[in-house]
Amino acid sequence: MSGLNRRSFLKASMATAALGALASCAGSGANTGFTPKAKGKSVMGLVVPAMHEVRVGLIGVGERGSGFVHHFSKIAGARITAVCDPDAKVLKRAKDIVSRYGRDTPAYYNKGEYGYRELLSRDDVDIVIIATPWQWHHPMAKDAMLAGKHAFVEVPMALTLEEMWDLVDTSEATQRNCMMMENVNYGRDELMVLNMVRQGVFGELLHGEAAYIHELRWQMKETERKTGSWRTHFHTKLNGNMYPTHGLGPVAQYMNINRGDRFDYLTSASSPALGRAAYAKREFAADHPRNQLNYIHGDINTSIIKTVKGRTIMVQHDTTTPRPYSRHNLIQGTNGVFAGFPNRIALEQGGSGNFHHWDQDMTKWYAQYDHPLWLRMGKEAEQNGGHGGMDFLMCWRMIYCLRNAEPLDQDVYDGAAWSAVLPLSVASVADRSNSKDFPDFSRGAWQTGKPLGIVG
Repeated sequence: MSGLNRRSFLKASMATAALGALASCAGSGANTGFTPKAKGKSVMGLVVPAMHEVRVGLIGVGERGSGFVHHFSKIAGARITAVCDPDAKVLKRAKDIVSRYGRDTPAYYNKGEYGYRELLSRDDVDIVIIATPWQWHHPMAKDAMLAGKHAFVEVPMALTLEEMWDLVDTSEATQRNCMMMENVNYGRDELMVLNMVRQGVFGELLHGEAAYIHELRWQMKETERKTGSWRTHFHTKLNGNMYPTHGLGPVAQYMNINRGDRFDYLTSASSPALGRAAYAKREFAADHPRNQLNYIHGDINTSIIKTVKGRTIMVQHDTTTPRPYSRHNLIQGTNGVFAGFPNRIALEQGGSGNFHHWDQDMTKWYAQYDHPLWLRMGKEAEQNGGHGGMDFLMCWRMIYCLRNAEPLDQDVYDGAAWSAVLPLSVASVADRSNSKDFPDFSRGAWQTGKPLGIVG
């Protein structure tokens, strides 16, 4: 994530409005399944004219966005034409990166909160990469599409159901892509499991497990800049699953969510919120601002999603407790199961045939089921980095689809559905874990949507 507007961000009225809307949603008992009238035609499977060269505008080049400067500087057929960040320090770093690769010098914008609109007014920007604090994702993506650009947004796509519907409506009205850049979908293991699922290795799918378990208390020490300077405050405003998509995105693709099935409803519960306050007491002086905050986000949140076809998905969030990193990445079918962290497989038919014991040797499974996309680009992706290569591969695939007039791997309906876990979990926790309906962001198109293919 970028450090965009680090100091003034939390004071901005739009931030207050977004968090207030979430809190209001939690206690309102609103009909979360309400489907507004369409303002344009469906963008499921949207194909835009092939681009010989994809001209890239970057908004936010801080902690997350600087990686995108590297990646798009390396990808053939992509050219960074404009970069925006109000932080002069990270903007200079972006300039140095571009210069290091010997690429054409982009235009640079450093004129405050809304300087990005100058970038959007340029004729030489085809797509916009948005890597900013969460509250800015919705307005920037909407402005980008209204300016005729394709929007690529860091996770989550938006914070409230209203914002998610607004991005769906805008994408349909403008016929511009709005893709949430869920990089984990491009990890080697996730791609292999997708390939295995498509080949029926696990049988009929029944259940999935997804998580973001990543101890991040140390970010509380980032008080002036970087991610913790703004993300810490979400722990004082929300109680639910504030970051669901890393684990959920791949599981949703295994299950063909929005492409033959969809999320139906969710129920959510949170543990007590103890870890952040204890950490602040231990690490900061008693009068430090971090010790003046009221941390309300449960240390561990567990949500259960039911799909229209009856499948279940457990989604967990924990960035506070001392434990090893995990995304779970579990998919259970009638013939067996894959589980991640560590990777292991148990099958009734196939493999060793002994489903009472885990097979943790992935060598033969990679040899047989590595995804064609990874076989084609995996080595280059690992060399170029970004969470083991998944970041680079995601960026490469985005450019490839646009240059070859192919639909993107994720669309605005995916981003909205996966991100909706945030406001729905907040609402469910506040309502004694009563279930909350998912909106059908696709307005019924999920029933005929084509499953994501195995491409390479």
